[in-house]
Amino acid sequence: MSISRILIFLVVVTAITFGWHHYLWIRLVRDPAWQAPWGTALRVVITGFGVAMPVSFLLLRVLPRSVSSPIMWATYIWMGLAFVMLFVALPLELPRWLLARSADADPSRRLAIARGFAAMVGLVGTGLSVAGLRSVLAKVDVERVRVSLAKLPKELAGYTIVQISDVHVGPTIGRAFIEQLVDTINGLAPDMVVITGDLVDGSVADLGPFVAPLKDLRAKDGVYFVTGNHEYYSGVDEWLTFLGTLGVRVLRNERVPIRGGAFDLAGVDDHSAKGFGNGHGTDLVKALAGRDPARALVLLAHQPKTILAAVAHGIDLQLSGHTHGGQIWPWGYAVKLDQPHVAGLSRHGQATIYVSRGTGYWGPPMRVGAPAEITRLELHPA
Repeated sequence: MSISRILIFLVVVTAITFGWHHYLWIRLVRDPAWQAPWGTALRVVITGFGVAMPVSFLLLRVLPRSVSSPIMWATYIWMGLAFVMLFVALPLELPRWLLARSADADPSRRLAIARGFAAMVGLVGTGLSVAGLRSVLAKVDVERVRVSLAKLPKELAGYTIVQISDVHVGPTIGRAFIEQLVDTINGLAPDMVVITGDLVDGSVADLGPFVAPLKDLRAKDGVYFVTGNHEYYSGVDEWLTFLGTLGVRVLRNERVPIRGGAFDLAGVDDHSAKGFGNGHGTDLVKALAGRDPARALVLLAHQPKTILAAVAHGIDLQLSGHTHGGQIWPWGYAVKLDQPHVAGLSRHGQATIYVSRGTGYWGPPMRVGAPAEITRLELHPA
């Protein structure tokens, strides 16, 4: 990522973080007027982490992973907790305001309302955050999905594709997580494995050894990869070369026949890739050039919004990720403003699309209402 992009990112993050933490300070510290030492402790925690969050993103770029990882664990856990508390607090603002109005000028009653509000936000937010943390520390479940494709030959009924997406190997996800994924996937004995982007958050120099166990993936028809937006923040060209050394086939706006042409698999660069130059960018025309429309076509595209253009090219199935299924409820509703599909299997025109909730996580090591998944898709003729 260029220096200018980093600076813009830090300015935006700092502004958002300041407003967000200022609101939490008002509702959790100032209004309830907790006595020392509780009030002082809360003030220090909220202010300290509010400053630490944007600073830690900068340190992540310059410190070795062995140093930055514990810092990011603490920062990201707080980020998740603060995010959850924010979304617990906001729906309670109207009842809090109505109760405060009914208290008139009674200072003791207004203080009791403020403290009750703060206690509820803190307790509910902490409970949901602990559950979300436990979710990502548990073994990733296998999501089994049956997909009907009209053009699939009958002899391929039961063909299995295992999809992982949005693993985000980085400051809090390392080699052990990848090894566990490889063991689970190989145990499913898939015909094909696909990785639909956002595999990494960092350079090959820092994270290559943690991703290396992917070389042990076993699938009859190979392992395929398409870029996500985070690859373009992490030295995309070096990663594409490195993945090739692990036996992972990178599809960059290209199509390959599977089982001698029984069906086609295509993959495109991420929707955001064009802005990074060096020949990157989604090119469906190039990817699908010369295809036989009588053959079923499975398209790998990181962002679900690619379906908006892809459906006009007669694709049968698109496999995507990017959304994390919202990762922490209710963020999925915001994701819906940008993406036509957020999670699961659905139809879009004449095509079918499956959007993975993601296999890892980004930022806070938490998932609330959107568990991680390894997806086992079983294809059948319609």
